[in-house]
Amino acid sequence: MYFSDTQRVKNLSPYEKLCPYCILIIKNVILHQNLMIMENKKLFEQVSFPKLTLKNRFVRSGVWMKMADEQGHITPELKDVYKSLVDGGVGLIITEYTFIDKYDQPNPGMIGMYDDLFIDEWKEIIDYAHANGTKIACQIAAGGSQSGLEEAKQRRIMGPSAVLNRVSGITPAEMNEDDFNRLIENHKNAALRVKRAGFDAVQIHAAHGYLLSQFLTPYYNRRTDKYGGSLHNRTRIIYDVVSAVRSAVGDDYTVMIKVNMDDFMAEGEGLTFPESLEMFKHLDTLGLDFIEPSGANISAGNGIIQSFPRIARSVEKQSYFKEQVTEIAKNIKTPVILVGGNRNTTVMTDLLNNAGIPLFSFGRTLFSEPDLINKWVDNPDYVPKCVACNKCWDTTPNSCILNRKRK
Repeated sequence: MYFSDTQRVKNLSPYEKLCPYCILIIKNVILHQNLMIMENKKLFEQVSFPKLTLKNRFVRSGVWMKMADEQGHITPELKDVYKSLVDGGVGLIITEYTFIDKYDQPNPGMIGMYDDLFIDEWKEIIDYAHANGTKIACQIAAGGSQSGLEEAKQRRIMGPSAVLNRVSGITPAEMNEDDFNRLIENHKNAALRVKRAGFDAVQIHAAHGYLLSQFLTPYYNRRTDKYGGSLHNRTRIIYDVVSAVRSAVGDDYTVMIKVNMDDFMAEGEGLTFPESLEMFKHLDTLGLDFIEPSGANISAGNGIIQSFPRIARSVEKQSYFKEQVTEIAKNIKTPVILVGGNRNTTVMTDLLNNAGIPLFSFGRTLFSEPDLINKWVDNPDYVPKCVACNKCWDTTPNSCILNRKRK
């Protein structure tokens, strides 16, 4: 016993009867718990990464607005869209996908980055974002055979293999070495234009069934050379594009990628999550600054598209890629961005503190309410009005059906 006075021991509290070593352990546990409470991360706090500091953890994910002119130039209406996102409080804006080859435009009304002429026209938007503490990135994309542009059917469209596209009905030409070199060069040149324009980052689009994504998908990629077959062969062109973009913009510039982690296609047809986990481990070695894993491929033929419907009233169905992205975050060091059905601040706060997910991106909800982040600042329990109906793309330009009803 550590006390000689028996009567004094009887009068001690249970805590005081413990040996000094036990007391020290308890004090350390209490101190650790207090530190953990103090260190809890918050959605609305400023967050700093090696090359980018954001005013909060909210990201506007790339969403096609269908508002650019026929050549891909910005319209006054499109400027208003981006300014409303800045005013709405989001920390980082990722533009809709921009086409990087004049003759490879996935959809009408897309913005372009295939020529130096596009560089200066972004100055007004970028300056407005920076003046209000918002960062902005440009997403660059190659479309391939997944094209909704009527003229594409009369053009030579590239693809991993000469396989009929289930969405567009286009059968592309199987890419040769010159095509690969041009594809890589297009990404390099577009990334340099993005940097010269003053964007804070460039994001490579390798998701949702467009050209780079098609290489991941066995249904579209039936090659037997170094670009087909095994996972890392199918992913080789993505690795090459990432490396080329990094080399072009330099080590001090922020490079991101949006890439499928699962095609959700029939067995043997699409990329699967266990496969993609190995891809993410390799991407982690290539000097990327952020990875935004996404999923689904409208070529699946089963009604699944990248924006899952009918999730508005079910918190359990929201943040619907959380399990996969949590697993990815465990296996890589590159910060991940969780996209897909993020609607509840309590859910996101839990994922932020317990799943290693530092950023959360939004598509349809900001389409419906560009000021959603400001509303959450005032009331974290606010429920977004978006009903996840996927009717956003039914009009030209694209718009939320709830906003259309009020007009």
